[in-house]
Amino acid sequence: MKEITTTITQRGQVTIPAEVRRVLGVKPRDKVAFTIFDGEVRLAPALFSLESAYGSVKPSSRPEDLDEVSRTAKVAKAEKTTVELGEA
Repeated sequence: MKEITTTITQRGQVTIPAEVRRVLGVKPRDKVAFTIFDGEVRLAPALFSLESAYGSVKPSSRPEDLDEVSRTAKVAKAEKTTVELGEA
């Protein structure tokens, strides 16, 4: 086990040493998570979250019409049920 010491600034901030960032595999703008357990604190890369993914995918060129999607699904379900009942 290796211990690395750093200083807390007056604003309550610390710099994560380069060696620790390398071990964690984090880079600038990444999020990290602090876990407090039994009087100790662990630092790890933050897990994927919905908030972190927001805006990462370009929206489709046009939004779907939910009423139309619902109608299409109902028609498809009705056709499938009709076929299934016809085979019974």
